[in-house]
Amino acid sequence: MGMSVTISAAGAQDAEHILKLQYLCFQSEAELYGDYGMEPLTQSLDDLKAEIAQGHALVARLGGEVVASVRGRVDAGGTARISKLIVHPRMQGHGLGGRLLDAIEERFAGEPSAKRFQLFTGHRSEGNLRLYRSRGYVQVSSEQVGPRLTLVTLEKEAAAGAYVASA
Repeated sequence: MGMSVTISAAGAQDAEHILKLQYLCFQSEAELYGDYGMEPLTQSLDDLKAEIAQGHALVARLGGEVVASVRGRVDAGGTARISKLIVHPRMQGHGLGGRLLDAIEERFAGEPSAKRFQLFTGHRSEGNLRLYRSRGYVQVSSEQVGPRLTLVTLEKEAAAGAYVASA
C-alpha cells in the first residue's frame, strides 16, 4: 500500500466521513438480512455527531482517508457498549477490525467504571462473530428482532490494568 494506517480519536469533523463509510459498510449486512432500513443505514448526521460526543469514537486513516471506525460508551452499570465497528470493504481481511477493537477496548480500560465489554452482531455475520470470539468475547444472549435477523450479544470482562494493545 505504501502508507500505514493510523488510528486516532474521532471528532465531530469526522462525522460525515464516518457516516458515508458506515452506509457503504452496512450494505452487505442489509443484503444478508434483507433489511435496508436498519439503523446504521438510516442514522442521521446529527445523531452520529451526538453519538461521537457521548462516548469514545475512533477512526483509522490511510493517508487522509477514513477507512475504518468504531465507537461506544460506558453505561451506568459499567458495561462498555462497543458499536458500529466498520472497515472499508477494500481494507477488510488485513487485521484492521481487530486493531480497532483492541484500541477501543484500551480506551475503555482507562475508565475505572468499565467492568465489561459488550457488542452485538447478526447471527449470520460469520466474519464478525469469528473476530469477536477470537478476541475473547462469548455469547451471552440472542434476540430475534425480525423475521430474518437474530441479534447475538457477546461480552467479555475488562481486565483492570492487564490490557496492552498494539494499535
